[in-house]
Amino acid sequence: MSMIATHISYLVISVAVTIWVARTLRKHGMIYLSDKMDSKPEVAESFSNLLIVGFYLINLGFESLALKYGGPAHDTVSAIELLSTKIGFVLLCLGAMHFITVMVLTKTRRSASTPPAAAPAYLR
Repeated sequence: MSMIATHISYLVISVAVTIWVARTLRKHGMIYLSDKMDSKPEVAESFSNLLIVGFYLINLGFESLALKYGGPAHDTVSAIELLSTKIGFVLLCLGAMHFITVMVLTKTRRSASTPPAAAPAYLR
């Protein structure tokens, strides 16, 4: 397996997994956001779009930078090991981004469901 084939395989797999995770986050995140923002669905839609754009930028940037790292593969075994290592790092990054996104959604949902505090008596 040549280095060109290894790089192409890495890019195809990592970008495909990134797209799959982003679509899954979008689909289920919209349901999650819409639950508490039912009076303003456009806000939920906008917030979800912003999260997904950030998700793509960070992950595709990471995948592009990671393409450079790793030694040359001299045979098929070392090419598979290099590809496995790179894909493993991408999966760890995607997993971390997934949990960060879920935390942001949870915090947003919690703050949307918390009624605003009453003004102090001296301000009424």
